Amino acid sequence: METEKLKNKIMDNLDLSREISDEEIMEMIEDTILLESKTHYYNMGEKSRLCRELFNSMRKLDILQELLDDPSVSEIMVNGTEHIFIEQEGKIRCWEKTLSSRQKLEDIIQQIVAKANRVVNEANPIVDARLEDGSRVNIVLYPIALNGPIITIRRFPEHPIQIEDLIQWGSVSEEIADFLEKLVRAGYNIFVSGGTGSGKTTFLNVLSNFIPKEERIITIEDSAELQIHGIPNLVRLETRNANTEGSKEISIRDLIKSALRMRPDRVIVGEVRGAEAIDMLQAMNTGHDGSLSTGHANSPADMLSRLETMVLMGMNLPLPAIRRQIASGVDILVHLGRLRDKSRRLFSVEEILGIRDGEILLHSLYRFEEREERQGNILGEFVRCGELKHKEKLQMAGLA
Repeated sequence: METEKLKNKIMDNLDLSREISDEEIMEMIEDTILLESKTHYYNMGEKSRLCRELFNSMRKLDILQELLDDPSVSEIMVNGTEHIFIEQEGKIRCWEKTLSSRQKLEDIIQQIVAKANRVVNEANPIVDARLEDGSRVNIVLYPIALNGPIITIRRFPEHPIQIEDLIQWGSVSEEIADFLEKLVRAGYNIFVSGGTGSGKTTFLNVLSNFIPKEERIITIEDSAELQIHGIPNLVRLETRNANTEGSKEISIRDLIKSALRMRPDRVIVGEVRGAEAIDMLQAMNTGHDGSLSTGHANSPADMLSRLETMVLMGMNLPLPAIRRQIASGVDILVHLGRLRDKSRRLFSVEEILGIRDGEILLHSLYRFEEREERQGNILGEFVRCGELKHKEKLQMAGLA
């Protein structure tokens, strides 16, 4: 409670009639600690800790800032005031620190949503946002979350992961990486599927960096996460939630329709999870070759079924027509997953050949096959299963 006492002293002396800079706040913190040290001895380590904790509680995200400053933490899960879980190096553990009160947790939440231009309250208790460093945030308030409020923060590395990193970690082979690079450059429409935490956004970002630098790219996301560098003609679009009156929402569907009027060479949709699937497929079918997207699914076949369901959410079409749209729009399905040792792998690369007997026909190109388990680590290899059948785009790009 020492930090709280010092914070109250500083707050009593703040001039709230004007905007106060971070430098002024830090100066006031140091002066307050200096005065307090006349009656209570602090060594250099304690002074440094108090300065950091006070500044974080007043200008940052309180004790959560310590986790956000640690690059080894990839996920932060706040379950109410008493339990904070973190993911480090693929393993989840309970953090030793807790928040002192629900009020402090709610203050952190309001600080997050205010900076992201979002609103969360009892009328709108669920919100997605992002932090200034690009981290993705999901917030669910009480009473929707019975032990809430709940904050889930997905961290992203400061420097975007490159294909060389994935090869080094064994997530993908060099042969598959070279193959996918050619497909992206040639303008194949690629859909990345996988479960939660399988690395879909990371892989989409890696594929996006294969796009030729002279093309015009439009990215569409719920919360902007993609880190595409080196493409000057890049437009980044982000959805907007409805306001407090429940109007003026801008959805992924609205953004896709608008993007098609912006003369894109390629459209990249961060994730399709609903009716926007039909708009994404129409973009792929109307000359925007090389478009990319992701979706949640347990297998490539499941992804196709989910796409059918999502299209039906947006438009009442006969199933054969939907399947023809999918088969003609999507060229390649890349499926990712996590093994039981928590490592992420590319599980398979599938080519969509077309329709046969009313069903979408998949053709396996590469597959990961598990060989053995050694000291808790899964060992295996990437196996080539077949040759690419549709080589027209490679030939037109001179990459066959």
